[in-house]
Amino acid sequence: MARKIKKTNGSVTPTTTGQALGSLIKSARDIMRKDKGLNGDLDRLPLLTWIMFLKFLDDLEQQREEEAQLGRKKFRPAIEPPYRWRDWAANPQGVTGDELLAFINQDETRRPDGKRGPGLFAYLRGLSSVNGDDRREVIATVFRGVDNRMKSGYLLRDVINKVASIHFTSSEELHTLGTLYESMLREMRDAAGDSGEFYTPRAVVRFMVEVMDPRLGETVIDPASGTGGFLVEAFAHLSTQVKTVADRKKLQSESLFGCEPKSLPYLLCQMNLLLHGLDAPQIDPGNSLRFKLSEIGEKDRVDVILTNPPFGGEEEKGIQGNFPEDRQTAETTLLFLQLIMRKLRRQQTPVSRYARAAVVVPDGTLFGDGVCARIKEELLKDFNLHTIVRLPNGVFSPYTGIKTNILFFDRSGPTKEVWYYEHPLPDGRKNYTKTQPIQFDEFRTCVEWWKKREENERAWKVPAQKLLDDACNLDRKNPRAKVDFEHMPPAQLADDILDKEARIANLVNEIKVALGARQ
Repeated sequence: MARKIKKTNGSVTPTTTGQALGSLIKSARDIMRKDKGLNGDLDRLPLLTWIMFLKFLDDLEQQREEEAQLGRKKFRPAIEPPYRWRDWAANPQGVTGDELLAFINQDETRRPDGKRGPGLFAYLRGLSSVNGDDRREVIATVFRGVDNRMKSGYLLRDVINKVASIHFTSSEELHTLGTLYESMLREMRDAAGDSGEFYTPRAVVRFMVEVMDPRLGETVIDPASGTGGFLVEAFAHLSTQVKTVADRKKLQSESLFGCEPKSLPYLLCQMNLLLHGLDAPQIDPGNSLRFKLSEIGEKDRVDVILTNPPFGGEEEKGIQGNFPEDRQTAETTLLFLQLIMRKLRRQQTPVSRYARAAVVVPDGTLFGDGVCARIKEELLKDFNLHTIVRLPNGVFSPYTGIKTNILFFDRSGPTKEVWYYEHPLPDGRKNYTKTQPIQFDEFRTCVEWWKKREENERAWKVPAQKLLDDACNLDRKNPRAKVDFEHMPPAQLADDILDKEARIANLVNEIKVALGARQ
């Protein structure tokens, strides 16, 4: 059943229910499965995304054009005819087959208006910003990293006709699509396997945003945006604080920033944010680490940083050279940690709070020495590393078995003490899995503890000086935890087994002696 919404020009456009939208997306994916040029969700989702992106853009452009006409203002479209969705895609009986493939793929071709000119992708990749309008630059960046891999122009036309049924100007449909898109991103991560580096579990993201509590008026950045999970959650968090038109403008254009150098996550990030309501996502398509650390000044700093930088990766020598000589390393996590420390505003934020960061890091960052220890020394001496949340086994399973932690620090002064909180696995579980991932409700106890801290079986604190005296080793075990027999080091495990056997032998001897005494 379709409901109807009124457009600014008075015409009525039907909206589609959530169930119908889910069915529509499923149909489009089923059509793509028939095409011989696509292999799995890693190919299908990007293709569906660029098609949706162009339909979304055209819906938005038509709405803005109508608003400009009502306000008697001049309107400059981001995409000119005949490359707009309405020119070549909107008519279900329009260009199809080999003609459609040629129009999309070729550098020069016969256009839908009958004239010769650049193909669709060639035109889009050549766009450049005009009069400060960055939309064209964003479109060009998106399509420089996109290819059409479908071999059948007829199947491609069928997919386009499905997407044409979506009304991106309906906030209800956008909300439903945002949820559907997130589930597709999860499926893509599953399909990516070991290369699925662009997804952080939603529960972890939501927890980090909730306790960091970004406020409207503060700038929020994720320097390793991936598909935009942190920015989407921060946008939702900030949206609840909007009360006026000025607030809405501040949220849309002055609050959220990201950086993602890989073309596929960049496209997915743009689409994810658009579907969740951010009109013009400000995502830098370059490497966050490309700037010389010493040249990052106060004007480049931000109020809140939320991120899960890639770990296990290695950066090239040219990137390493942007960091101080005694802090240079190929380890990506450590370079990002230095960048984050440098990017935090030194003065209080516009809402009179301290600039702050929440960063996911692997266990190795906690116990690492050398360059790693020097970075942690600066973190303890120049920042307030107030909390380390130790995540349990399998949070990123099965894509990596590396144990992870969340560092929380701010600009309120040097660290006096570090609170540790050990997040437990649910009762009866050994780890998390793809089918049984971590849930946000599991963080409720930690969120309550966060506001009123005291030591307990999960939480303890360590003086900063003790950490500094111990070569900045932050890998502190819970002093009240039960020893996990399964996860002991092999030598300790062997000693433990021998000790138990010796005690059993002693007990047997005692029983024999007792029995002998009775005879």
